[in-house]
Amino acid sequence: MKRILTGDRPTGYLHLGHYVGTLENRIKMQDEYEMFVLNADVQALTDNFDNPEKVRQNVINAAIGNLAVGVDPEKVTYFIQSMIPQIAELTVFFANLVTVARLERNPTVKSEIAEKGFDKTLPLGFFMYPVSQAADILIVKGEIVPVGEDQVPHVEQTREIARKFNSVYGEVFPEPEAVVGKIARLVGTDGNAKMSKSIGNTIYLRDDEETIKKQVMSMYTDPNRVHPTDPGNVEGNPVFIYHDAFNPNTDEVNDLKERYQKGTVGDVEVKEKLVQAINTFLEPIRERHRYYEEHAEEVYEMIEAGNKKALDVAKDTMNRVREAMKIDYPFGL
Repeated sequence: MKRILTGDRPTGYLHLGHYVGTLENRIKMQDEYEMFVLNADVQALTDNFDNPEKVRQNVINAAIGNLAVGVDPEKVTYFIQSMIPQIAELTVFFANLVTVARLERNPTVKSEIAEKGFDKTLPLGFFMYPVSQAADILIVKGEIVPVGEDQVPHVEQTREIARKFNSVYGEVFPEPEAVVGKIARLVGTDGNAKMSKSIGNTIYLRDDEETIKKQVMSMYTDPNRVHPTDPGNVEGNPVFIYHDAFNPNTDEVNDLKERYQKGTVGDVEVKEKLVQAINTFLEPIRERHRYYEEHAEEVYEMIEAGNKKALDVAKDTMNRVREAMKIDYPFGL
């Protein structure tokens, strides 16, 4: 079985953007591959170092979110980044293989630096987190990485690092392939290119029915459509992007699209049907979310078992790395 590495950055509850970006693929692929799921708390601390309690709580929230959507701890190795010290060790070795100029060209890093308003205050840890992410993937020799579209540049950088390491020291690492979900990126409810907790354009997997209704009914649609009788555009329209993602009734969706383009259906009806579709989709996830919030011991058991397995794999990888780098000294501790 090929090996998968995927994961979450624990800075809040998981949302629909996470679902279409990676979670949906996890559920589909966990039966066919050897899957490792990383809870990236060290990465979360790169821009939340002064708020560790937030990261600590969201480590558990992210784990609950995975269980709620159907990640099976009997099939998946779920582990915490900071609990595997070999990742930090490998990050240091990889840092020698990447230039500052190359990190500066990473489009996702560039956009995130701008989004967070970093200038002279840019932490080194945040700037080089793609190197740490390469270590996350390669510590378990991940071959496939399910990601959202914005994370594809990181996987490409990981491929470069693996290639460089192999050329300098000998073949140790695979060059992983990114797998993007059926919807490359789910826009925010305000039409923004990305869901963001700080902007508030997010629908969380645990949101109740009234919250879903409020978020959907305030969603942006076609800005050029003034009246319900005006022909509307469905391409790039956030409401229809969400219909395509979460409404399994394709006949209904196609009918709404056709009438919207003709100007024979209003935004309210389109949104009301989306509210129903999303609530139907989320109801079993909400129930499981509540269950695991009330049964935290089951979450801890999954994490503990996953940490032990991931640690064994990481130790094996680092033995091979040290041997390749000629630092497998005979006078070990």
